[in-house]
Amino acid sequence: MTDTAVPTLPLNDGTTIPAIGLGTYGLNGSAGADSVAAAIATGYRLIDTAYSYGNEDAVGEGIRRSGIDPAELVVTSKVPNGRHGRDAALAAFDETMQRLGLEKLDLYLIHWPEPEDGLYVETWQALVELQQQGRVRSIGVSNFDAQQLDDVISASGVTPAVNQVPVNLLRHNTAARETDALRGVLTESYSPLKNAQTASSHPEFARIAADHGATRNQLIVRWHIDSGTVPIPRSRSAEHQRENFDVFGFTLSKEELARLDAIA
Repeated sequence: MTDTAVPTLPLNDGTTIPAIGLGTYGLNGSAGADSVAAAIATGYRLIDTAYSYGNEDAVGEGIRRSGIDPAELVVTSKVPNGRHGRDAALAAFDETMQRLGLEKLDLYLIHWPEPEDGLYVETWQALVELQQQGRVRSIGVSNFDAQQLDDVISASGVTPAVNQVPVNLLRHNTAARETDALRGVLTESYSPLKNAQTASSHPEFARIAADHGATRNQLIVRWHIDSGTVPIPRSRSAEHQRENFDVFGFTLSKEELARLDAIA
């Protein structure tokens, strides 16, 4: 089944993003760095971290241990809660870059809109500034709804390239995905394997997995990809990383996608 060539998807700013990424929440310290390096060796090229994960240093070290040119990767981090507003966001970005040890970031997101603070538009404008300075390639958001997306777009004239939201086989988050699609925003799905055990107990799931010789995780990851989202599954284990990545030797038909969708 294995095919190590990772397809890429276009972003609205003219760049591209790999069709699958590695989530790194909880991958800390030297062991976390080893996990990141192992994932890169497997073929992952999209690496997702965040200021609030407390592991940007481990991710940066993992990239160095991998021996790969960072220019071949799409490294993502995020503005944390409590660091909204222009000056705070720019300072947080500097701290992120110091910990990662990179000269340029590929994708920078607002982690949460924090509407009670009323600063997500100003924070977005800071990200636009970073992009215009060439310090960030692409910019986006996470956990934003339709109104929040429209607010930042109308204030800046710049549409987020990505909106990272929770999506899994039992929670399709259809409203967010449709909202993103209407605005030309790519949906990234975090926690893509959540509810995997419950979903896989359905007879229809088992039949489709058997038809493709796919494991539970492989079928779910492929469902995300063929449904048009970019999944970022997390795993410490190199074996599980390889399993989750080994999904490019098969595709799901529209009929199979409909059968899996019905499980929800």
